[in-house]
Amino acid sequence: MKISSAYIHIPFCQQICHYCDFVKFFYDEKAADQYLEALEIEMDGYVPGAKQVMKTIYVGGGTPTVLTAAQLEKLLKMIDGHFDIDKCEEYTFEANPGDLDQEKADLLAKYGVNRISLGVQTFDNTLLEELGRVHKEEDVYLNIDRLRHAGIDNISIDLMYGLPNQSVELFEESVDKALELNLPHYSSYSLQIEPKTVFHQRYKKGELSKPPEEDEVEMYHLLQKKLREEGIYHYEISNFSRPGYESEHNLTYWDNAYYYGIGAGAHGYLPGKRTINIRPLPAYLKKVFEDGKPVLHEEPVELKEMMEEEMFLGLRKMEGVSRARFKEKYDRDPDEVFGGAVDTLIDRGLLEEDGGYIKLTEQGKLFGNDVFASFLID
Repeated sequence: MKISSAYIHIPFCQQICHYCDFVKFFYDEKAADQYLEALEIEMDGYVPGAKQVMKTIYVGGGTPTVLTAAQLEKLLKMIDGHFDIDKCEEYTFEANPGDLDQEKADLLAKYGVNRISLGVQTFDNTLLEELGRVHKEEDVYLNIDRLRHAGIDNISIDLMYGLPNQSVELFEESVDKALELNLPHYSSYSLQIEPKTVFHQRYKKGELSKPPEEDEVEMYHLLQKKLREEGIYHYEISNFSRPGYESEHNLTYWDNAYYYGIGAGAHGYLPGKRTINIRPLPAYLKKVFEDGKPVLHEEPVELKEMMEEEMFLGLRKMEGVSRARFKEKYDRDPDEVFGGAVDTLIDRGLLEEDGGYIKLTEQGKLFGNDVFASFLID
C-alpha cells in the first residue's frame, strides 16, 4: 500500500481557545518564517525528488490562515513543489472565521486548494466568547462568501455541543443556522475537557460544568435528525455530508491507510510504524535544522496492532468494517482474530451486521469506546 496522503501542521493561532489541546503557539511573524523554512526541510526528507502524486493533502493547525498572505503563498508554493497538486483529489485547508480575507481566499484557490474546513463551533456570540474564540457569527457568513467568490464551494464547518451554558435549544439554533448555509459537509464534536487547557483548570476549581449527559445525547440525536431531513447523511461518528462530499482525507485515517505527518507534533503512519514529531516549537526547529528529522517517537506496528486498529478506526464509519476487506488485508476473518467479541456485542445491541459489514448500532454510537475496547487482543 503506497503513501498517498499527507497531513501538514501549522501550529500558530491568533488566540488559544480555552478547550484546545492541539499543538499550538501564539502567532509570531519571525517564528512563523523560521517554521516554514523547517517545514520545507522536513518535506524534503519525505519527497526528495520529483513531485509525489497524492490522493489527499490536509493542512491543519492551529490556524493555517493566521499566516500573512506572503507566508501563506510561500507555504502553498512549498507544497506545490513537493506534491503533484493537479492530480490531488482533495486538498483541504483549515481556517477560522475572521482570519480569511479575500486575498487569502484567492491565494488558496489559485494554488489548487479545493476544500476548506471552517472552525465555527457555534453561532452564539456569547458562547464563542466563553470558548475563547475571536470571531463572531457575522464573520462566518463573510468568510463563506469570500470562499465562494474565490471559487471554493466545498466547505465544511465544525460545530460543538455539550458546551458550558449551552442548552439543547441553543445548539438547535446553531444547527439551523448551519443548515441555512447549504454546505456539503458538517462535522460535530462534543466538548472534551482536556488536560493543560484553560477549561481543565476551571473544571478542577469547580468553576466550569458541562450540560447533563442526557442533554448531550439529545443534542447528538437532534443533530442526526435535522441533517438527515436535509439529505445530509451520517457517514462517520462525528461527520455528515451530502453524497460525494465525504472527507477523503479523514477516510484515510478511518480506513487505516498510510499518510505522512509533517510539522511540529504531527502524527504519521508509514509502512510498519507510526511516527510522532517533537511538539515544542523551539525543539522542533532545532532538530530540523540539525538533521532534518524531527521525529520524537517511532512505534512499530505489528500485525496484531494493525488488526486492532482496523476495527477501532473502521467502526467509526457508519458503513462499518467490511469482512471481505479485513480478510483481504490480513488473510483472516474478524471472528477468527477476535473470538466471540462480534457476536457478544451484537447480543448487547451495540453492533449489527449488514451485507458483510460489521457496524455500530444507534446505541453503539453512544458507547463507542466500550465497543472499541472489546477488540484489544490479549
